[in-house]
Amino acid sequence: MTDLVSASAPGKIILVGEHAVVYGRPAIAVPVWDVQARATIAPAAPGAGCTLHAPDLGQILPLADAPPDNALALILRLTLAHLSLPPFPDWTVTVTSQIPIASGLGSGAALATALVRAVFAKAGKTAQPDVVSDLVFQSETLYHGTPSGIDNTVIAFGQPVWFVRGTPPITFSPRLRFALAIADSGIAAPTKETVGDVRRSWQAAPAKFEVLFDRMGGIATQVRGLMEQDGGEVGRWRALGGLFRRNQQLLAEIGVSSEPLERLIEAAQAAGSFGAKLSGGGRGGNIIALVDPAHPQPVIDALTAAGAKRVIFTTVGKK
Repeated sequence: MTDLVSASAPGKIILVGEHAVVYGRPAIAVPVWDVQARATIAPAAPGAGCTLHAPDLGQILPLADAPPDNALALILRLTLAHLSLPPFPDWTVTVTSQIPIASGLGSGAALATALVRAVFAKAGKTAQPDVVSDLVFQSETLYHGTPSGIDNTVIAFGQPVWFVRGTPPITFSPRLRFALAIADSGIAAPTKETVGDVRRSWQAAPAKFEVLFDRMGGIATQVRGLMEQDGGEVGRWRALGGLFRRNQQLLAEIGVSSEPLERLIEAAQAAGSFGAKLSGGGRGGNIIALVDPAHPQPVIDALTAAGAKRVIFTTVGKK
């Protein structure tokens, strides 16, 4: 085994399909390489055992003492067992992340992915994306109960993912290059709450909500089509922006938008965004604005002026 190893993993963002994906419609998520999680493994003194350091969380924890529901300890144990390594190797494992927690950017799955890759590297093994994704999914199943599978797939493969609940996620390589400004509202994203509220509304008016979800699913299909087409980029950016705006109208209609998110969306569009929408659970968390890759700054500045706590600029698709 090598002495010191490290590995990283990107964040992720949902482009379209949030909430409707719970009801069997498709969603699309993409990796965000501009923020990453990192895991580093260093040798410890013989007999010292394995210690987990998570400075961002203020944690220093011997693996042998970690409770069963500690997410990082759980993925570490799963990976060690998968590779038939000792359960408590003499390692110091340090995990750090640039990805905001509970923001819809996949911080948990990114940390787990980086940790799996680092353990494989320490063992001198190649970490195939499908194996990494499966291990991270197992850890999220044990920790979260019933994850969708979209986070672990898009982060482990580092590619856009087409996801329909109950079927294996499909990775794809878009031909369209486009850019996003991801603006953090600074408000915690209450995903469980919004999902529950949407479910109660759906139960009260199922016919109405099935129509709304069908429209969201249709938008996701059109977005994938634009991403996979050849042709003029600017025209497809405008079309994609229009789909973002339509999706946002539907998300507002099902009750998951909010005044702070609407303020960010309006600011982005007034500053020249092709289209903007919330991303994820809604009411808090992030909005995404489609911007000109060569001239993103006016939109970034407008989002900051409108109250965004942080704006991440990222590109998707071919370079």
